[in-house]
Amino acid sequence: MIIVRHTKWCVITGAPCSGKTSVIRELERRGFKVVHEAARACIDRELKNGKTMASIKADVPAFERRILHEKVRVESLLPDRETIFLDRAVPDSIAYYKLEGLPPDEVMAKSSMVRYRKIFFFERLRFKKDEIRTEDTAGAARIGSELENVYRGLGYALLRVPIMPVRERADFILKHL
Repeated sequence: MIIVRHTKWCVITGAPCSGKTSVIRELERRGFKVVHEAARACIDRELKNGKTMASIKADVPAFERRILHEKVRVESLLPDRETIFLDRAVPDSIAYYKLEGLPPDEVMAKSSMVRYRKIFFFERLRFKKDEIRTEDTAGAARIGSELENVYRGLGYALLRVPIMPVRERADFILKHL
């Protein structure tokens, strides 16, 4: 028998460069509990240890599994009944697995173990390349589209967060809890 965790967690998701991290920081500044993006934290650690982006992502399946397992580990430690904002969640990995041509079976199984309170899908901003983003504008659009398909496929209604200043986006989210 599969036990599904029903949580009060809210997922902030969307294409790369849609302002998720800025809003997560704003929510954290306001005193809310947040979980920062696992992939970015992992990549930042590796870069600080002298690795390059090419070496970090040289083994794509291993990289994607490492990110997935970190998300699962972090979410397993969170209290179900507390409102927590997540900068991406386990189901986001389904999109990345699919886009990398990897079988998403493991991620699908893990994604079915948790139900999130709300999924806030961020409209995309103008794409800006940085040292961590390896995709281009078209790649970011593909990721956004796949993320939308993944969450809808899991039975979630996405609440689209329009483009507006960071504080207003945070207010919008809080108003729709």
